Amino acid sequence: MTTPVVQVDAVIVGSGAAGSAFAARLAAGGKKVLILEAGPARGNADLVSSAIWARRLKGSGPPWLEGGENPVGHVFNAGFGVGGGALHHYGVWPRLHPEDFQLRSLHDRGLDWPFGYEELRPWYDRVQGEAGIAGDAGQERWRPPGEAYPLPPVPVFPQGAVIQRGFEKRGLHTAPLPLAVATRPFNGRAPCIWDGWCDAGCPIGALANPLSVDLPRATAHGAELRAGATVRRVLTEASGGRASGVEYVDGDGEARTVLADVVVLAAFAVQNPRLLLASATPKHPAGLANSSGLVGQFLMSHPGALIYGLFDERTDCHLGASGGQLLSQDGYAKDTHARSGAFGSYQWMIAQAVKPNDLLGIATTRPDLFGAALDPFMQTAARQFATMTGLVEDLPVADNRLRLDPRVDAFGVPLARVTHTTHPATKKLWTALLEEGRAIFEAAGAREVWTGPQAAMHIMGGTIMGREASSSVCNGYGQTHDIPNLVIAGPGLFPTSGGVNPTFTVHALAARSAGYLLENWNSIIR
Repeated sequence: MTTPVVQVDAVIVGSGAAGSAFAARLAAGGKKVLILEAGPARGNADLVSSAIWARRLKGSGPPWLEGGENPVGHVFNAGFGVGGGALHHYGVWPRLHPEDFQLRSLHDRGLDWPFGYEELRPWYDRVQGEAGIAGDAGQERWRPPGEAYPLPPVPVFPQGAVIQRGFEKRGLHTAPLPLAVATRPFNGRAPCIWDGWCDAGCPIGALANPLSVDLPRATAHGAELRAGATVRRVLTEASGGRASGVEYVDGDGEARTVLADVVVLAAFAVQNPRLLLASATPKHPAGLANSSGLVGQFLMSHPGALIYGLFDERTDCHLGASGGQLLSQDGYAKDTHARSGAFGSYQWMIAQAVKPNDLLGIATTRPDLFGAALDPFMQTAARQFATMTGLVEDLPVADNRLRLDPRVDAFGVPLARVTHTTHPATKKLWTALLEEGRAIFEAAGAREVWTGPQAAMHIMGGTIMGREASSSVCNGYGQTHDIPNLVIAGPGLFPTSGGVNPTFTVHALAARSAGYLLENWNSIIR
C-alpha cells in the first residue's frame, strides 16, 4: 500500500509563536496551509494549573546535548506540543530598541540586522493590536516610537509596590510591565485573574499564546494542523535550487511526504538548524542553506540575574502574572556599566508571581535549606518574599553553535549538540546586575537579600539573517539565501539578542515575512 502524498501551498514545521503566526496570515491570504507539530495535540480545556502539569509543556521531545560553560537551557526554553514554547511563555512583550539593530555599525561589536527599527515598527504596532498588550506607553520613558497599547496596564500588587520603592530611592524609574495578557475582555478572551499560572498555560485564554490567538485564526481560514507529526528532513528538487516539501513520521510510525510550494521551518532556534544540517544532499553536502557555513552558529541565550529578598511587610507574592508587574530599562544604554568592562543592554522585570516550589518557586531559591530549616523559612517567605529578574543582552559569538552528534533519535535524525559560553563582556554585565539588584532591594528595605546562579532565559540565533549570503543564512524576510522558497521563522533569525524578551519581535518578524511572501508568492515559488 502506497502512502498518499499531500500537496499544499505552504507546509509549516512547528505550531509555536512563529509557526502559528505564519499559518494565520498565509491561510488568511488564501493559501492552503498544513502545520506539522511533533508533540501532542492540546487545547485550552486540556490545561491544568499545577506545577506538575507545567512540566509536561516543556521540551520533552528529542533531547539536545549541551556543552560549554553556560548551556543555553533545554527544559525552560523549549516546548513540545501544539502551541510550542509559547504555550507556557510569560507574555513579556517589550520592543527591541533602534540601537539593537545596529550593534556592529554603532559599537563595532557583534552583528547588524539587515534592516532597522523603523522597518519593523509598523509590524510591532499591528501585532500588538491583534494579540492585545497591556501597558502604559507614556510611562515607558525608554520605549521606542510606536502606537499606544490597546489594553490598560497590569495591576501592581504589594510585592511590586515594595520593590518599586527601592527603585525610587535610588533615582531609577519603573513602568507597568508590557504584558500580552488581557486586563479586560479582549477579542473574545477573558481577562486575567492574576493567579500566576502562566507557566502551566492559560485555560481561560487571557494570555496571548497560539491557542488563544493565531491557531484559531489559522484554522478558521482553512489551515490544517497535524499533531504527532515529526519532520525528519526537508526535501529538495533534483537541481537543489528549490525546496519541494518535507518528510515526516506520523503518530503511527508511518513515513509520509508533504509537497509544498513554500516550506517554513518554525521549529525553534535549535530544531531549525538541526533539520537544515540533517537534510544534507549531494547538492548541499554541508546541509541545506549552508553555503555560508553559518547554520548553527551565533546561538545566544539571555543570562538572567535573579534577585530575591525577604521584607518585614506582607508582599502577597502569589498574586500577579508569571512575567511580573513592573519594568525598568534605565540601564538599556550599551555602556551603562562600561567601567567594569561590561557591555550590553538590560532590563529589570519586577515582582513575578511565585509558587512554593518548582520553576519560579520560593523553595528552589534556597537549595541550602532542607529538613527542619526549610519550614520556618517557607512560613515567612510565603507572606514576605519578593523577587525580580534582570535580563542581560548576550553578545553573539560564532563559536556558540549547534553541530550534529553521531547519535540519532528514534526517527533516525542526528541529535543536536549545542555549545555555549557567555561572552566575557556579557558575564561582567550579569555580575554588575547582581550588585545593582542587591542595592535596589536594600534600598526598598529588605532585611535579607540573596541571588541565584546565572540562568538561561531564551534561545536565539543559529540561522541568522543578514544582507549578504556570505555572512548570514537568511535575508531580512527569513528566506534562506540558497533556497528562496525555504523560509526560517522564529528567534533563530536574530543576529543580536538585545536586552528584551524575544517573543514580540518573533511575532512582528513573522507578520512582516508572511506579508512579503503573499505579495511576492508567484516569483518566490518559480
